[in-house]
Amino acid sequence: MSFRTIPSIVAAGVFAVGLAFGAAGPHVVAQDTLTPEAAVAARIAVMKSNGATLRSAGGLTGDAAVAAMTTLSNNFAQYPTLFAEGLTTPDSEALPLIWEDWAGFIAIVDGAKAAADAGIAAAQSGDTAAYMQAVQQIGQACGSCHGKYRS
Repeated sequence: MSFRTIPSIVAAGVFAVGLAFGAAGPHVVAQDTLTPEAAVAARIAVMKSNGATLRSAGGLTGDAAVAAMTTLSNNFAQYPTLFAEGLTTPDSEALPLIWEDWAGFIAIVDGAKAAADAGIAAAQSGDTAAYMQAVQQIGQACGSCHGKYRS
């Protein structure tokens, strides 16, 4: 396998994960039927998806970059439902501060989603600098949120 085929393989993998998660992700579960255990499990799945997607996002272009940013945007859109008050378990790493400072938490989530949406537009237009800025902004939002709201 040549070095040049590795980014294509990574891109295909990110695209496949995005499609799979999009088809079976937590957005298919109505908030009123979501149990705390299911919410925590879905949050873990979303966070793992975000981490894997973000780790590879910087090396992507074209359709693969659009797919990565779309996955992130869709995942961030699920946070208000997945973190609704009362949807936690004792073994969750989510700190009670999330619900005490809901506006601050949602501001970070909204900023990350806006960056992902900007990343979609940048990838579609081929603007590498704007795309990389979106990747950085998402990484900073994730770090900020985990630093404040995760044990």
